[in-house]
Amino acid sequence: MSIPPFVFTVRQLTRYIRVLLERDRGLQAVWVRGEISDFTRHSSGHLYFTLKDETSRLRCAMFRNEAEGLVFRPEEGMMVLACGRITIYEPMGQYQLVVEELAAEGAGALFLAFEALKKKLAAEGLFDEARKRPLPHYPNRIAILTSPDGAVIHDLVTVIRRRWPQTNLLVIPTPVQGAAAAPGILHSFQLLADWKEVDLAILARGGGSPEEMAAFNSEAVARAIVKCAVPVVTAIGHEVDFTIADFVADLRAPTPSAAGELVAPDRAQIQSHLSHLNGRMAAGLRRRLETAGSGLSLLLARRPLRYPEEIISLRAQRLDEAAVGLREGLVGMVQTSLQRLDKAQARLEALSPLSVLKRGYAVVRKLPGEKIVRSVKEIANGDRTRLDFADGRAL
Repeated sequence: MSIPPFVFTVRQLTRYIRVLLERDRGLQAVWVRGEISDFTRHSSGHLYFTLKDETSRLRCAMFRNEAEGLVFRPEEGMMVLACGRITIYEPMGQYQLVVEELAAEGAGALFLAFEALKKKLAAEGLFDEARKRPLPHYPNRIAILTSPDGAVIHDLVTVIRRRWPQTNLLVIPTPVQGAAAAPGILHSFQLLADWKEVDLAILARGGGSPEEMAAFNSEAVARAIVKCAVPVVTAIGHEVDFTIADFVADLRAPTPSAAGELVAPDRAQIQSHLSHLNGRMAAGLRRRLETAGSGLSLLLARRPLRYPEEIISLRAQRLDEAAVGLREGLVGMVQTSLQRLDKAQARLEALSPLSVLKRGYAVVRKLPGEKIVRSVKEIANGDRTRLDFADGRAL
C-alpha cells in the first residue's frame, strides 16, 4: 500500500467537510420535518434535540436568541417543522442542523404568518423600546381585558388587591379564544377608550396552543395595543409563549400573576420604607435638637449671659471715660488752634505795610494814577506826588 504525500488529520478532514457543507447554499436554509427526541434545554438558554423519523436521526441545536422567539414550548415526541443550516460539530465529527425557526406540525401556516407579521411590524419600529411607555408607579385605576371566568382574572385580582388594595379595577369581559377573540379584543379596546381615568390596561389569558392564541397574533389587535391611550401590559400564556401582542405591548409579563406583581406596588413594602424614612427623620430631628440644646447650654454657661449687669456696668464706665477723653481732647484741640492763630496773626501784622508806616515811613505815589514811586529816578521836577502815612495823606 502506497501512502500519498498528503494525509488528512481527523481535524483537517472534519473541517474540510464542514466547509463543503457550509458552501452548499441548498443546505443553508433547509426545512426538515421530524419528531423531537432527546430534548434538552441548557441553562444557557440553548436547545439541543434530535429530529427523527422511521429510519433516520438528525442532531439539532437552537441557540438562545432564536429559542427566545419561540411561540410554543417544544416537548419530547412533538412533530415539528425546523428550518436552519447544515454544519458539522467538529469535536464529535457529527453533522447537525443549526435551527433558526421552529414550528409545531400543523401550525406551519400560522407560524409563517406570525414570522411575516413580526418582520413587518418590526420594520415599522413598533417593537422599539424607545416607543414604549413607562408604567405609572401608583395606578389609581387598572383596566383588565380578559375572560370574566377562570383562573386568569382570579389570579390578577387577588395579586393586585393584596399588593395595592386602594386601586380601582375595571374588568372588561373579553373573549380570548376562538373566532370571536380578535373582534372581541378590538371591541374591548374601543370601550377602554371611553374611560378617561384609566391609568393602564392588562390584556391577559392563560396558556394554550398556537391556534388558541391566534387572536393575539392578529395585526389589528397589535395596532389597537399601539394606539391605546394608556400603557398596555400583556400576560398571555406561559413564560415561553410569545405573541405579536407581547412584542408591541409596553411591557410583557410572563404570566398573569406576574402582571399583577408588575403593575401594582407593594403597599407593605412602601409602608415599611415610609416607616424607615420616618425613623430617620425623627432621629435626625432629635440629633439637631440635642445639638441645639448643647449649644444653648454653652451660651447660657458663659459669664456675660449669667451676669449681664456686670457687662452693662463695665460698658457704661468705659463710655464715661470715653466722653471725658473726648471733651478734654476737644478743649486741647481748640486751645492749640487759638495759639496757632495768634502766632499767624502776629506774623501777618509784622509783615503788613501799615506796620512799616507806623514806624515813620511813607508811601510815595505819583499822580495821577497813584503809581508807587520806588526810586528818585521815577519822578522829575514839577511832578505831582502824594505821601501816604499811617495816619493820613499829604500832597
